[in-house]
Amino acid sequence: MPRGDKSAYTDKQKRKAEHIEEGYEDRGVSKDEAERRAWATVNKESHGGKKSGSGRGKKESHAASRKGGKLGGKASAARSKAAKSRSAKKAARTRKKKH
Repeated sequence: MPRGDKSAYTDKQKRKAEHIEEGYEDRGVSKDEAERRAWATVNKESHGGKKSGSGRGKKESHAASRKGGKLGGKASAARSKAAKSRSAKKAARTRKKKH
């Protein structure tokens, strides 16, 4: 099996990687980098592909996802109320122009 072959992963792991990848792409990360990060996250949480045999399974750790969620609001929290309001108004104007 060549490196990068995803056949050893479960459907759930593949869906999870796709979802994580979409999240990175929404934040402006390139397609290749988003895919790399997504699979790294899946591997970290579920310890790689599916394993056969009794007693080979390990509990999934969602520490990486939790850490990412916690870090998400720090930049916004550090900004003043006026700065957040300005950028929200600017985003609303941009959305109006698109539609």
